[in-house]
Amino acid sequence: MTSAYPTPLDALADKVRELAADLGEWPSRNRVIKTFKVGAPKASAALDAVRSSGFNPTAPATENGLDTPVGVTNLTPDDALTPDPEPTHELTDCGTVDTASVEVIAPADPEPSQAVPARIERSGIGQRAHTWALLVIAAGAFVAIWGGWVGLGKLTGFGEIALLPGIADEFTIDSAITLPLGVEAYAAFALRVWLSASRSDRARKFARNSAIGALVLGACGQVAYHLMTAAGMTSAPWQITTPVSCLPVVVLGCAAALTHLMQDEEGR
Repeated sequence: MTSAYPTPLDALADKVRELAADLGEWPSRNRVIKTFKVGAPKASAALDAVRSSGFNPTAPATENGLDTPVGVTNLTPDDALTPDPEPTHELTDCGTVDTASVEVIAPADPEPSQAVPARIERSGIGQRAHTWALLVIAAGAFVAIWGGWVGLGKLTGFGEIALLPGIADEFTIDSAITLPLGVEAYAAFALRVWLSASRSDRARKFARNSAIGALVLGACGQVAYHLMTAAGMTSAPWQITTPVSCLPVVVLGCAAALTHLMQDEEGR
């Protein structure tokens, strides 16, 4: 494609000469066409005009008749070996400086970020210490809570049952373990939802009430078991057996309700 405003041949020849001098060789006709956006005949004519002028791109600039750039002088060997005289500086009396009025500014700490890794390391150690402390506390509480709920279950009629009667009669399980698994696991689950800031107020309110209820109920169950064991009782009275037998159903209902509240919140 050619330009809408054709370039005169003389101006094009000058541009081709400059291009050849920059490249150090003759540019091809296609290079001239692509660089200056001219047609093939005009590119050929410009190349011929530059060649006929005696220009040689491989020769030094002085041989092609090019002027020395402004500000550049030809140096003789003597000039190149003669060093420039050192500049002299004159000292002037600026008067006496009052050092008492000069405010000395202390340099800023160049490496303030060195304390960051130390803080990160200390926080990591603190988190590991908290985790180990929680594990130790949880292990002790687990043994006491598990033993109390299983013992209370045996006193209230929970015991070994055959899960698959007539199919696998030898496969039995002690139903007393359902009490600690249900009540205490739900209390921890509801407590987690209650303390989570990402949940809605409705879900957190339900989780708070049910978590507190589960913890209080668990404490009452432990108290009842130890009182009956200390009194030498082999079976619990009906006032205790009735609420204990309903715990699995109540825990299941609370867990299902809390899960539905969380799912409804996520679906909005």
